[in-house]
Amino acid sequence: MEAVSASHGAFGPLLGKLTTLLADECARLKGVRREIRSLRSELASMHAALKEYTKLEDPNDQVKTWISLVRELAYDTEDVFDKFIHQLGSGSNHGGFNIAGPPVVDPRLHAIFADEAHLVGVDGPRDDLAKWMLEANNLSKGCKVLSIVGFGGLGKTTLANEVCRKIEGNFHCKAFVSVSQKPDVKKIIKDVISQVACEDGSTKDTIDWDEKKSIAKLRELLENKRYLIIIDDVWSTQAWHAIKCAFPENDCSSRIIATTRIIDVAKSCCLSADDRVYELEALSDLHSRRLFFKRLFRSEEDCPEMLKEVSNKILKKCGGLPLAIISISGLLANRPAIKEEWEKVKRSIGTALEKTNSLEGMSSILSLSYNDLAPHLKTCLLYLSLFPEDHLIYRDRLVRRWIAEGFISEERGQSKQEVAENYFYELINKSMVQPVDIEYDGEVRACRVHDMMLEIIISKSAEDNFTTVVGGGQTSLLNHQDSIRRLSIQHIDKKLASELANVDLSHVRTLIVMPSCCITHLPSLDRFEALRVLDFEGCVDLKDYDMEGMDKLFQLKYLGFRDTRISKLPAGIVMLGNLETLNFEGTSVRELPARITLLTELRHLIGRLNKLPSGIGGMRNLQLMPRFIITMQETDVLKDLGNLKSLEGLDVDLGDEVSCEDKRCEKEAFLSSLCKLGTCKLRSLEIKSKYCGSLDFLDSWSPLPSSLQRFVAAYRDSFTKLPKWITPALINLADLWICLTELTEDGLLTLGQLPSLLRLQLRLSKKFIATVQVISFPNLKALNFSGTAQAYVSFAKGSVPKLESIEMPFNASEAKANGFYSGIEHLHCLKLAYIWCNEDGTLPERKAAAAAIRKDADANPNHPEFTFENEPWEEDNEETGAGDEEK
Repeated sequence: MEAVSASHGAFGPLLGKLTTLLADECARLKGVRREIRSLRSELASMHAALKEYTKLEDPNDQVKTWISLVRELAYDTEDVFDKFIHQLGSGSNHGGFNIAGPPVVDPRLHAIFADEAHLVGVDGPRDDLAKWMLEANNLSKGCKVLSIVGFGGLGKTTLANEVCRKIEGNFHCKAFVSVSQKPDVKKIIKDVISQVACEDGSTKDTIDWDEKKSIAKLRELLENKRYLIIIDDVWSTQAWHAIKCAFPENDCSSRIIATTRIIDVAKSCCLSADDRVYELEALSDLHSRRLFFKRLFRSEEDCPEMLKEVSNKILKKCGGLPLAIISISGLLANRPAIKEEWEKVKRSIGTALEKTNSLEGMSSILSLSYNDLAPHLKTCLLYLSLFPEDHLIYRDRLVRRWIAEGFISEERGQSKQEVAENYFYELINKSMVQPVDIEYDGEVRACRVHDMMLEIIISKSAEDNFTTVVGGGQTSLLNHQDSIRRLSIQHIDKKLASELANVDLSHVRTLIVMPSCCITHLPSLDRFEALRVLDFEGCVDLKDYDMEGMDKLFQLKYLGFRDTRISKLPAGIVMLGNLETLNFEGTSVRELPARITLLTELRHLIGRLNKLPSGIGGMRNLQLMPRFIITMQETDVLKDLGNLKSLEGLDVDLGDEVSCEDKRCEKEAFLSSLCKLGTCKLRSLEIKSKYCGSLDFLDSWSPLPSSLQRFVAAYRDSFTKLPKWITPALINLADLWICLTELTEDGLLTLGQLPSLLRLQLRLSKKFIATVQVISFPNLKALNFSGTAQAYVSFAKGSVPKLESIEMPFNASEAKANGFYSGIEHLHCLKLAYIWCNEDGTLPERKAAAAAIRKDADANPNHPEFTFENEPWEEDNEETGAGDEEK
């Protein structure tokens, strides 16, 4: 079944439901089958036409109107259909459209011909890259590629041109070509030929040359030349490979600069170890201010005091995007230097992007990235318009909302969750959203949307009637003509409540209520009968809102109460048979309604509980479940956990201070279930044992949990020694945080043989001295030793080849016994080292240990950021002076 789409509306799922209905028993009623088949045929015809028309880059008004009407029709039809099914069970010619549009002007021309005097913040990156391009100590004389990657409007083309200008005197010839989203390779190659051609006239008549002849001629021209080429705005790896083959490897130290918005494309341009990917960042606050005020007043000092505050707000909205700063300062230059006028510009930047000629170039450049997206990615991106500026959007909650909305279909054996996460990373890869909080394994926990891109997607969403945002100075509902499909309420007062009272809310599929809202003004839930997503996250006064009518939301799949401080879930929840996600983390809810186990579609049940409901083993689709206290559960309930064959994540606490012996039955029941879950899909297990002490009862976990990727037992002395089930056979274990009384060298050797381990956090209680052996920890990126100061760990050459971060103690007296050897100089991927020296050993030993560690860190070719805590200083110790006198 196709997914819901911003471009095609609900046609995909609607046609799928009609097909299912044709095969259903009710379709055998007289006349119904024929009517359903006729309806499906009509809708399929509309859908096919809609697909074609939404591919047009610049449809005329007639086409836009038809698209809007048909898309709304599909949504309305699905709403009626869903209501009908719930109550039952619990043309090809569309007129001749003129699709011709005005000629397209390349919006990057300003960057190609930028005046050097107006550039700000380019010097540093330009000089760094120019130096790299001309490095004479490179052993290779082949062609090197520099790929500059970043968000649209950051200044990639400008930087590429500035680097070219600085070094072009070192090359025989140069050329600049722009690729665009639909590259004409033959035209691009001929363009390069025209810029590097010789004077013998052999390249004058190129009009009849095909692609093959053009490439051959260019290779001939460049065969013995040192060339410098800028290939601007590359959108795909296919385009890059098609163009790159025209440039010969001639051992003349030639250089190519490619610019792109897409990270994967940048990497595909730089396959050689001699190549370089440069990720361009936004302007610093200092450079942003300098650029803004330079264009308006010559300097910040010349800016009138009354305009400084509003200028700061406008600069914040620009987010260090040079194109935005240049465009908006150009707009302001034509307005009176009056605070009220500038405030108007700040408030209406989104509208100005659409209507103001001076901002048309910026809108075009940002829209290029959006237009390049596949329809499913456009849909997922437009959904982000529901969130306010600078909002931190967490990946896990976002992808569950996408799934609940029906945007995601299973693909090639991947689950909807996996497909949705792939879409999330594709948006990052294409520089549409900015990653936030990147983990050790490259996993991105959250994202933000650049303010200027947010304005673009808000505009696109409004155009497609995809989302509606109200409150906080946003859209008024008074002039809203279409049905509201997705509603974000960012602030609500009596005036907005009055508007909402007069609006049809029966077609709203997503309702997101932001924390700043006065929740008591919110309309009653029974008016939102088509809801798929309902999110109150952060609304701390939700307890004052009457949630009567929750039971009427039969389509609801995502329900968020996170951080709302409610103490009890609405009784109507047990009637939500389609619910897939229920999040009550950060609330005072500690008990679930008894009939919650009837919600067999639930996949994510997130929060904390004192006691699990009886019968939880029947919730066979459950993937995540609330944290619970093992010793407070009935034995039968703990045994029932073993029936949750789809469970992927488990977070438990052993309980408060009671005799571990008294709770032996509960522990045995839990271990019995754990042994079953370990053979299924269990990927993450976190166990807290603050009061109950040892987890040694888990030592007999068998068979091995083959799918386990993450295990955390973070309280002191959780285990006496390394559990028997932690063996190299755990081929998926990537994250291990474990507290042991002691670790032997054999135990360290076992850990070093875990093939997929990326992060290891070890907390030890007893003294530990060891050397990490060669070929140990082949993929480890982060290592943290803690718990005891009586530790000395060194690294043999060839061990931990991918280690990027290390935190560990350094025992001075043991280091002396081993010749102060650390091996840190051999960790060639190391980026961060945090070492602390204990008080053990004499002052000279500690000084020698610190000096040895620093020497090893300085010898590391990767030059890691190094911190040595508790380092002894000679001037801080009177004994040192006395000792020196004696000498």
